[in-house]
Amino acid sequence: MASLQLSRLVLSSSSSCSRPKAAVSIPKLPKFHVSVPKIPIKKQTLSVKEPIFEFVESLPLSLKQRRGSDSIQRARLNAVLEEVMDRIEMHKNIGDQRNNWNSLLLNSVNMITLTAALMAGIASVNGHGVDSVTAVKIASTVLLTSATGFTALMSKIQPSQLAEEQRNATRLFKKLRVEIEKFLRENEEIEEEDVKEAIKKVLSLDKAYPLPLIGTMLEKFPEEFKPATWWPENKRENPKSGLANGWSQELETEMREVAHVVKSRDAEEYEKLGNVALKLNRFLAISGPVLTGVSAVSSVFIGQDSGLAGIVAMTCASLAAVVNTLEHGGQVGMVFEMYRNSAGFFSLLEETMKSTEKRENGQVFETRVAVKLGRSLSELRDLAKRSNLSQVEANEFASKLF
Repeated sequence: MASLQLSRLVLSSSSSCSRPKAAVSIPKLPKFHVSVPKIPIKKQTLSVKEPIFEFVESLPLSLKQRRGSDSIQRARLNAVLEEVMDRIEMHKNIGDQRNNWNSLLLNSVNMITLTAALMAGIASVNGHGVDSVTAVKIASTVLLTSATGFTALMSKIQPSQLAEEQRNATRLFKKLRVEIEKFLRENEEIEEEDVKEAIKKVLSLDKAYPLPLIGTMLEKFPEEFKPATWWPENKRENPKSGLANGWSQELETEMREVAHVVKSRDAEEYEKLGNVALKLNRFLAISGPVLTGVSAVSSVFIGQDSGLAGIVAMTCASLAAVVNTLEHGGQVGMVFEMYRNSAGFFSLLEETMKSTEKRENGQVFETRVAVKLGRSLSELRDLAKRSNLSQVEANEFASKLF
């Protein structure tokens, strides 16, 4: 009985303790209602993100287009640079080849001519109707005829002048390569006009110094001496003022006077020397084949009653060897090309000094001109002052006369 009473007391106490705990945990339910307003927040994020997305995308597109066009123009200019480097190698190799032509052909023609002259002399001494010397006479005639053809070919193409053309082309293409590389380093933005200008310079050099011989070879004996032109024509008008970028009125006047001196003194002197070289080369180019041709014809009549044919054949062949040595060994064609290129250099210098478009810094340009003319800055300025004084005195003298 006592145990039953104790168990009832325990159950009643446990039930009484559990009831207040359930009453305390009931107020936790309203916490689940906080996550309900999430739907309008998503709508706000969608409506706000759309204009931001359009605004952010509009700027990179224009930048990408600009950078893309700039990279294309840079790639085009690099392609031009690669072709310039290839032309440098081609002109160098062909120049070496044509220089070898000159030396090999000259030695071969002289050996053939002198051997034929010796054989003609032997045939004329032992001839006089003897059949045993017929082979020697025929051999000398064949050799002299071949020498006439080779001499005419050399006089036509002028291997020494061809070699000098390729040397000048190599030097000018190297200079163009340096200009393009410098432009690529110093300029971040490259325009289409820059690429077109580089292409014009390459095509002008190709026209001035062609690689093929047939069809595009330069005239070796022009009617009159003309300076070489390897730069594109500048048809743009010069601006009225060019006193920016280190230029002053004194420097403008100095460059004009230097251009006048270069044109009236140096350019005219080189033009006279070029005409002399042209006339001498033309005379030698005609004399060589004529002498070997006369020698070949004379060798046919060796063995007749008169010994004059042998004398004429030997004399003309010997003179032909001398003329060929003077013309091609002395490289008269190369000298003519050197004068032609030097006269072109003075023409380009005069045009550059008169032009004021895209001009570099005045002091740098003055230094460049002085070095090209082989003078110091003080000598260049004195030259300009003397030229100005001489012009003033000439004008004063003319005014007094009239």
